[in-house]
Amino acid sequence: MDVLSDVLRAVRLTSALYFEVSASQPWIAATLQMKAVGATMMPGAGHVIPFHAMVAARGWARPQDPAVRPETFEPGDIVMFPHGEGHLLTSDADRWEAAPPDASFYTAAATSGEPFTLCTMDGGGAPANFVCGYLGCDASPFNPLLSALPRMLIVKAQLDSDGLMKELLRAAIEQKASGRAGAATLVARAGELMFLQAIRQHMDSMPDSASSWLAGLRDEQVGRALQLIHTQPAADWSLASLAKRSGVSRSVLAERFARFTGEPPMRYVGRWRMQLASSLLTDGESIGRVADGVGYRSEAAFQRAFKKFVGVTCGEWRKRAQLGRMATG
Repeated sequence: MDVLSDVLRAVRLTSALYFEVSASQPWIAATLQMKAVGATMMPGAGHVIPFHAMVAARGWARPQDPAVRPETFEPGDIVMFPHGEGHLLTSDADRWEAAPPDASFYTAAATSGEPFTLCTMDGGGAPANFVCGYLGCDASPFNPLLSALPRMLIVKAQLDSDGLMKELLRAAIEQKASGRAGAATLVARAGELMFLQAIRQHMDSMPDSASSWLAGLRDEQVGRALQLIHTQPAADWSLASLAKRSGVSRSVLAERFARFTGEPPMRYVGRWRMQLASSLLTDGESIGRVADGVGYRSEAAFQRAFKKFVGVTCGEWRKRAQLGRMATG
């Protein structure tokens, strides 16, 4: 099993396209932080990640925070802000002043019924074109990926080097624009593939000294332990059994696992089980079936663990999920 793909499935990654930007130099585009508008653009998502597919645009990007060093983007690149920060895209490295759009701009786009909101910025110079969208996922009970990602990710030459990605994005744009059936599925697949490729490219660029959940996937012993946990989440794991199957002593696994993931192996097991359980509860599975599916021999033990790790009861979680579905549907 691919642990990264397993996590993306379990945290219910989805995506949507909203804006098509047609610009000419000089231009600058500002985006609000997702805490302000994420629920409007991706209703029901616990966490929202904005992204920009640079179809024919080159320039610079950075979060609103001026302390973050800008990075360049080229045609074919994909620019993402994993923590949902407000940010700026500009054609001019010396031009960073822009009035942020009003939140009503996003509301109008989300409720317009149109496939895209077309944004134009005419500076009179060289043309640029890009598509803006959003990725939604669970942030709780447990998403080990989010804290391992940087504030800004630029996936280089993705639209040019990956033929599948380019065709998926093209088809998603065309079908969304025409309102044809299957557009939502294509958009979701394109967004998921973009995100997966962004993470993999980021992993390839990380130094050997990096210590994060993503770096743990590359580590021989920790990566093997994570593979075991994600392949068999309901197994009767202990530190001793995980260490034996990972080919190291208990002390070595405990130290290395905590260094990369920030927590002991058995706490990770418990929290990952609760992420899986929360998805099953949201989907309407009975508490008994959920308990059995994530490795608990009794409903009572599972419900105690769920309240401990998640902070609410199974019933409260299910009620919140139902209310969220009603709000989005």
